[in-house]
Amino acid sequence: MDRQRLIIGEAVELELPVARLATRATAIAIDATIQILILMSLSVLLSAFSVRANFAISATLSILMLVFTFVVWPVAFETFTRGRSPGKFALGLRVVRDDGGPIRFRHALTRGLIGAAIEWPGLLLPPLTWIFGSTCMLFSARGKRLGDLAAGTIVLVERLPDLSRQPIFMPPELAYWARDLDLAGIDDGLAMALRQFLTRANGMRADARVSLGRRLADEVYRSTTPPPPPGTPPWAYLTAVLAERRRREAERLAARRAIVALGAPALPPSAEGAWKP
Repeated sequence: MDRQRLIIGEAVELELPVARLATRATAIAIDATIQILILMSLSVLLSAFSVRANFAISATLSILMLVFTFVVWPVAFETFTRGRSPGKFALGLRVVRDDGGPIRFRHALTRGLIGAAIEWPGLLLPPLTWIFGSTCMLFSARGKRLGDLAAGTIVLVERLPDLSRQPIFMPPELAYWARDLDLAGIDDGLAMALRQFLTRANGMRADARVSLGRRLADEVYRSTTPPPPPGTPPWAYLTAVLAERRRREAERLAARRAIVALGAPALPPSAEGAWKP
C-alpha cells in the first residue's frame, strides 16, 4: 500500500496510507447524498418563488442553485476544515497537498471545479465522465482523481486506532534501569509520537523504521536521565521509556482510586502553602 509521510508533533514523520477507490467512493456517496438533500431543499424554495418570477429569473436562480450545491458548498467545506468533507469525516479521510501540508482555498477550488465538471455530478457529459474519472483514480499509483492531479493533492486515511489502549511491554533487561528514569521531559506529544512509532514499526519500511527510531531515541535522550545502558537498541530504549511512563501513570491512578475508595477526599492546594517541619 502506498503511503504518504506527514509531519506531526515533535517534528516526527509518520507514514499514512493513501485512500483507495472503494473508500473514496463511499465518501463520495455520503457527500452526494447530502448534496442531493441540499438541492432538493433549495428546489422547494425556488419553486415557491418561481411562481411569481419570470422565466429568466427562475433560470438564473436554478443555475445559482446548482453552482452553490456542487461547487460553493464543497469548496467552502474543504477550505474551512482543511481538507475534510462530511464523507471524509465519516471515513477518517483528509485531503492534503502532495508535500503533506494542509490544503488552501486554491486547492479546494481546483478540486471542486474539476469535480463538478467531470466527476460528480459530472456536468459536462455524465455518465461518461464518471467512468473516465473512476478509471483515472483506479490506475493512478496514488489513487488520485483528476481534481487531485490538477490541484497537486492526495487523499489519506487519517483516522488512526486508539493507540493509548494497545499494550507496551517493558523489556525485562531494562526494567531495573527504567525505575530511576527522570521522565519530566516526556510530554504528552512526545509520548504519543512514541506510541505511534512502536505500534506501526512492523508495517514500516526498514530504512524508514531505522531512521525514525533513531530520531525519536535522540529526542528522548535529550529529555530524560540517566542514559540507557550501552548497546541498547533504539526500539528497546523507546519501549522501556514508554512502558515506565505508563507504569507510573497507572500507579498514580491506582493511588487516587484508593483514596476515593477509603472516603478521603484528595487534598486541594492550600492558600497557606505547604507545611514545612
